[in-house]
Amino acid sequence: MARSVYLTSVGSGGGKSTIALGLAELLSRQVERIGAFRPLVSSTEPDPILALLSDRYRLDVTTPDPAGTSYAQATALVGEGRREELISRIVERYREVERGCPAVVVVGSDFADGGDGAGPRELAFNARLAVEFGSVVVPVVDGYGQSPEAIAAAARGAYHDLVDLGATVLAVIANRVPEPMAMPDLPVPAYAIPEVPVVSAPTVAEVATALGATLLAGDEAALGRDVLDYVVGAAHVPTLLDHLTDGCLVITPGDRDDLLVAASAAHVAGQVSVAGLVLTLGERPDPRAMRLFDGMATGLAVLSVPSDSYDTVAASSRIEGRPSAANPRKVEAALGAFEAHVDTDDLARRLRVTRSARVTPLMFEYDLIDRARARRRHLVLPEGTEERVLRAAEILLRRGVAELTLLGRPDDIARRTRELGVDISGATLVDPVTSPWRDEFAERYAQLRAHRGVTAELAHDRVAQPNYFATLMVAAGRADGMVSGATHTTAATIRPAFEIIRTVPGVSVASSVFFMLLADRVLVYGDCAVNRDPDAAQLADIAISSADTTARFGIEPRVAMLSYSTGSSGAGADVEKVAEATALVRQRRPELLVDGPIQYDAAIDPQVAATKLPESPVAGRATVFIFPDLNTGNNTYKAVQRSAGAVAVGPVMQGLRRPVNDLSRGATVPDIVNTVAITAIQAAGEASS
Repeated sequence: MARSVYLTSVGSGGGKSTIALGLAELLSRQVERIGAFRPLVSSTEPDPILALLSDRYRLDVTTPDPAGTSYAQATALVGEGRREELISRIVERYREVERGCPAVVVVGSDFADGGDGAGPRELAFNARLAVEFGSVVVPVVDGYGQSPEAIAAAARGAYHDLVDLGATVLAVIANRVPEPMAMPDLPVPAYAIPEVPVVSAPTVAEVATALGATLLAGDEAALGRDVLDYVVGAAHVPTLLDHLTDGCLVITPGDRDDLLVAASAAHVAGQVSVAGLVLTLGERPDPRAMRLFDGMATGLAVLSVPSDSYDTVAASSRIEGRPSAANPRKVEAALGAFEAHVDTDDLARRLRVTRSARVTPLMFEYDLIDRARARRRHLVLPEGTEERVLRAAEILLRRGVAELTLLGRPDDIARRTRELGVDISGATLVDPVTSPWRDEFAERYAQLRAHRGVTAELAHDRVAQPNYFATLMVAAGRADGMVSGATHTTAATIRPAFEIIRTVPGVSVASSVFFMLLADRVLVYGDCAVNRDPDAAQLADIAISSADTTARFGIEPRVAMLSYSTGSSGAGADVEKVAEATALVRQRRPELLVDGPIQYDAAIDPQVAATKLPESPVAGRATVFIFPDLNTGNNTYKAVQRSAGAVAVGPVMQGLRRPVNDLSRGATVPDIVNTVAITAIQAAGEASS
C-alpha cells in the first residue's frame, strides 16, 4: 500500500497542476489529512502548486517544510559531486511531511526550471526519489501542440523508462491532448485529458500584470474573465466586427474610440462575448467615448499600455494561465477535465489508501461532489439570473455534479452570463411565464389546492412564480430536485413543497438538519429551521429522519435527544416530551443508537459522559443532535457556527416525498454547490428506494 503518489513530467511542462489537483481531490475523500511535497522549488518565489494545494486542501505548508531544497542549492550540490547528499536531504524532508499525513501528493521537479546548470532535471532523478519515498509514480506527458502519435510514443517511453529505473508506475496520463486520441495499450491504465482552454487561458488580470497595464475601467469580476483569443483592432468597424470571437481580448490603439465603442456594443448586444479591451500607445480614449462605454454597463475591463499593438500582442501571447487559489473557476475546470477523463474509482483502488473510519469536514465536502457525480440527477434552480447561482451552476456543470435547469427569461440569463463571463452552456433555460408546461402545471395545482379555494385563474398566475413552477417540475418528474433561497425567504422556498410535494407516508412532519463542519468532525443538528415546537411524536419523526439523512451521507448516526437534564436528573413537561420521543424512536427503530433526555455536554464530551451516563452507547460520542424546539436549535447552531468557526451546510430538508432544499440568502457560491450536491444525493437515494 503506497502512502504517496509521485507526479513527474516527461520533458518540460505537462500541466502537472491539473493532475496534482485531481489526485489530491481523490485522496481527500478517503483520508483525514493529505500532505503535499515538492523535491525542488524556486528560491525566489512561492511555489504555485504548493500554494494551490495548501489553499484548497487546508494544508499546513510551514511545519514541516513541504519542499526538499531549491533548484539553485541542488545545482550547486550536484556540481560539487554531492548528489547522494542532495538525495538524502530531500528524503529526510519528505519523511517529516509523510509522518504527519496518511497520504501525500508529491509533485516532481520541473525540467524547464533547472536553468542551464547541471541541475537534476532528468527523469532518472525523479524515479530515484520516488523509489526512496516508496511512492507510486504517475508520469505526465504534455500533449499540447503534439500529434497523437508523438503523445502515444512519449507515454510508452515514459512507462518503460520508469520501470527500467525501478519505479512502480500507477498510471500514465497525457494532458492537454488534441481530441480525439487513443492512448497506447500498457500494463497500467493510460488516460488522455483534452486541452481545456479555460484552464490554460490567462485572465484579464494576469494579462494586465504581465503588461504592466493601467486599469481605466472594470472591477474584480471583469479582471477575472478568461482570455481565449487576441484580436487586433486597426481597421474599420465592420472589419473588426467580423473578426471578434468569444473570449477575445481586443487590442487597439487608444485613440480608436470607434473600435472601443463597437466592440463594447457587440458584447452588450450578445453578438459575441468579449474578454476585455487593451488600449495601446499610452493614448487615453476621448472622455465622451468612455462615458458611453460606462453607460453600456458592459462588465468589461479597459486597460491602457504604453507599447504598440504589435509588441502588446507578442507579449500577451506568451502569457499562460494555470489553476490557482486566486482563480477558483480554473480549479473547477481542471478538476472537471480530470474527473471526466480519468477513472477515479479504478485509480483509488490501485492506490489502495486505507479509508479513514472518521469523516472529517474536508472529506465530507469533497465526497459530496464525488457521490453526486456517480449518479447524476436533474435539478432545477429557480433563481436563474442571480450571480451566485450562475457561478455555482458553472462549477456544477464543469464537475458533472448534476444536470441543471435554470428558470428565468433566457435573454436575461444570457445577458447576465455575458456580464459575469461565466459559461452555463450545458444548462437548460426555461421561462415559467412562456413555458408550454404552464397550463399543465396550473391545472395540477388547481386540483391540489381546490380545497383551499384556488381557482384555475389563480393557479395560472401562481405557477408562473419560479419557486412554484420549479416545485411542480419536481412533482411532475421533470426534475429530480430543487434548490432555491439565495434571493427568496425560507417560507417562499418551502411553502410550495408543503403544498405540492408533501411528506413521506408515515412521517408526520417535514423537518431539516444542518451539517455542522467543525475543525475535526462533522455533526448533524436537527431541527433548526422548520418546526417551532414539535410534540413528542413529531420529535421522534425528526430524530428518525435525521438519523436516516446522516447515514445517507456516510456518517454513523448516534442520536442524542437533547434536554436541559440528563437521564432522570430533571423533571417537567419539556423533559417528559424528550423522554417520550426517545421511547418512540426506540420502539420504531430498535436498531438505532439513541439516548435521551441528555444534555449537550454529556452528548459530546466523553469525560462528562463518563460521569453522567457511563453505560450509554451515545453519550460522549453523539453525531446527531436533536433539539427540543426551534428556539433552542436555531440559536445553538448559530452560536456554534460563529463561536467555533464551524461551517453550517443547510438547512437540508427531510421528510418530503421529493428533495427540495433551501439556501440562506447570504449563501456563498461554495454553499450553493454543496447544497445542490446534497440535493442530488438525496434524489439518487429516492430513486433507489
